Amino acid sequence: MKNDKYKLLRKGIIYDLIGMATMFIPIAGAFLDMLWAPYAAKKMGDMYPGNAGKIASWIVFIEEILPITDVIPTFTLMWLYTFVFSSEKKTETQIIEAEVIK
Repeated sequence: MKNDKYKLLRKGIIYDLIGMATMFIPIAGAFLDMLWAPYAAKKMGDMYPGNAGKIASWIVFIEEILPITDVIPTFTLMWLYTFVFSSEKKTETQIIEAEVIK
């Protein structure tokens, strides 16, 4: 689980860098964002299943489509939300039955 967690972080940083790189390509960058936005949204949904992933995929889509917002590291922020700031516990509880001896 710990290794998967950091694989997601590495993938997220790479996707953030790709999204930011389009900002530095004059004229063509805006058109590349139109191609990158749906792909990034799909990848976000694949990386983070559930409602949080759906919401994050919409956010990354909007962030990539809008001009000048490419500097926001959406994938990295989602990783931080999921693994650092989320209040949900990621560990499973195990029930152990005990017999009381008198």
